[in-house]
Amino acid sequence: MADRAALHPGLSGVHLLADAVDAFAARLLLVQAAECTIDLQYYIWHGDRTGTLLLEAVHEAAERGVRVRLLLDDNGIAGLDGVLAALNAHANIEVRLFNPFRIRYPKSIGFLLDFGRLNRRMHNKSFTVDGALTIVGGRNIGDEYFGAGDGALFSDLDVLAIGPVAREVEADFERYWTCDSAYPARQILPLLGRRKRAKLRSRASVVQRDASAQRYVRRLQNLPLLRQLMEGRMSFEWAQVRMISDDPAKIVRDMEYENLLAGKLDGAIGKPKREMTVVSGYFVPGEEGCRQLGNYARSGVRVAVLTNGYSATDVALVHAGYVPWRKRLLKAGCDFTKPQHRCVMCLRRSSGGKARSSASAAGCGQRGAGPSPPCARAPRPFTPRRSPPIGSGCSSAPSTSTRARSV
Repeated sequence: MADRAALHPGLSGVHLLADAVDAFAARLLLVQAAECTIDLQYYIWHGDRTGTLLLEAVHEAAERGVRVRLLLDDNGIAGLDGVLAALNAHANIEVRLFNPFRIRYPKSIGFLLDFGRLNRRMHNKSFTVDGALTIVGGRNIGDEYFGAGDGALFSDLDVLAIGPVAREVEADFERYWTCDSAYPARQILPLLGRRKRAKLRSRASVVQRDASAQRYVRRLQNLPLLRQLMEGRMSFEWAQVRMISDDPAKIVRDMEYENLLAGKLDGAIGKPKREMTVVSGYFVPGEEGCRQLGNYARSGVRVAVLTNGYSATDVALVHAGYVPWRKRLLKAGCDFTKPQHRCVMCLRRSSGGKARSSASAAGCGQRGAGPSPPCARAPRPFTPRRSPPIGSGCSSAPSTSTRARSV
């Protein structure tokens, strides 16, 4: 892939990962092919099948000498304190927690005592290997994002990217990794004795003890995407690509609108001339966003919003935050589509699971050292590894992702 990028100087290659299973397979293959560094940044990481499979792959990469940095928002790692502490004890793995809770359990008490700080979270999601390949988008790490569970499947999108934008993602990871709100795990998580660490490492692999995980891995082995990656035949859209993100300082102080993601998105999009489409599972426009979208619609721009209806959302409070603005936007001429139970955008795997479309808060107008050098070679053939595991658990939380398009 590095050779292909060299044929397109100044441009980045982007490949859409629309399929949930493909999205997981790409991550697992990149970890297995890593040679120098793995930098992972996520809002939610579950201790379920896919979360544990990736943690085991990360542990195996560290065993062969790859340097791993794992930056996680402390609000999205329920049940994983012991596992992360064990990983952090590895010489080649460092874990940091973003905006951590002082009270580890139940964390909800922290919101009561320090809501102003703890309500500001890190929703970034990036998966960068050897400073040369990156996956960014709406998916957190968990079965519901990768089609591995028996319940809900969150409809979402990622892109795999190479070229200059991968280095931009790596530099942004560095910015968050070194910010004042990212705390070394050893300062937050309980210290584990030798006996506890040995117990975590000696557990049978999740692939060995979980029949459903075995079936999922067998599905991965036959994916066309894997053959395309291994043979260097993956198709890329080559273009100038710009990465934007919030300033991590938003946790400790209020930021000007233009320094927040919403303001930067405004600058990147510019003023749409014909059409603007927003896809967001959590759509809370606020006063500024409502005014801006309404002005676009009244000027003749077709404004279309795809968001969840009440029966499809997994966070009723977010829906309550969206409803007050809906009439004003409709009167201004905005179009709304709201997936319900059986809509293709919110897939149900069983009657007992809640389902919804893609995930993050489109909170328009609301607050909400250098990169590692590239050193990637061609990926090695994919095989399910049976590495010394680092443990598992179960957790659940809502996800986030926002996408907008203008023409």
